[in-house]
Amino acid sequence: MLTEDQKSDRAHQLKALHESQEILRLVNVWDAISASTIAALPETKAIATAGHSIAAMYGFEDGTMPLELALAGIKTVVGAVDLPVTADLDDGYDNPAETIRRAIGLGVVGANVEDRIRPLDEAVARVQDIVAAANAEGIPFQLNARTDAIMLGGGRPIQESIHDAVARGRAFLDAGAALVFVPGARTREVIEPLVEGLGWGKLSVGGGAPGSLPAAEMEKLGVARVSYGPFTQRVALRALRDLATDLYAHGVVPNDTPQLN
Repeated sequence: MLTEDQKSDRAHQLKALHESQEILRLVNVWDAISASTIAALPETKAIATAGHSIAAMYGFEDGTMPLELALAGIKTVVGAVDLPVTADLDDGYDNPAETIRRAIGLGVVGANVEDRIRPLDEAVARVQDIVAAANAEGIPFQLNARTDAIMLGGGRPIQESIHDAVARGRAFLDAGAALVFVPGARTREVIEPLVEGLGWGKLSVGGGAPGSLPAAEMEKLGVARVSYGPFTQRVALRALRDLATDLYAHGVVPNDTPQLN
């Protein structure tokens, strides 16, 4: 378990990474071995959990994993690394403030919490509750407030979804969020108006999907953070599937397979 000083130090580290001119690239993990593998890379500055991937590890669909299992998976990741950990906490569950308080108790110093397009006043109130709970813990907790305005926009024109995302995101920032996470923002045509509306260095996006801009291009547009969600686990599972297929066909494990401690 981390000391209060360690939590504070890691929270300040994550805050500095969010406020840097350099985009923060986060390669999402889901268990101890994926976390320690990514943490061992010299380019890694912080660790992000993927809620979708942790849910899959436990046999749940994304967004349906019980809170206790989510926290158990996050605890495993925090215990495996010596870096700041920002966690995917779905929509914060029934009591977002208590969820954040418990996550901070495990050593988490940042989190994604999604709005699921709740009525704006309700969504803002939940952000306010999270920020108040984090402040009470005495650390500069980094809330990456997620809006699903684009992902759950349905058939409405993209410009309406962008306008909604900006309105929600600005309200979340005013309520104390550090960044605004807008899944589905992949192209210049979507990212530019979001940065214009939210401010330089306040937008967080998901990368890696077909059609996404490279992180370096996102950085030039003013994006603060990019993460890769469930894609990391999916690539790992594809490698496992391909290896198994080869082994069933009388193959052998490749000679350059790394030895893990």
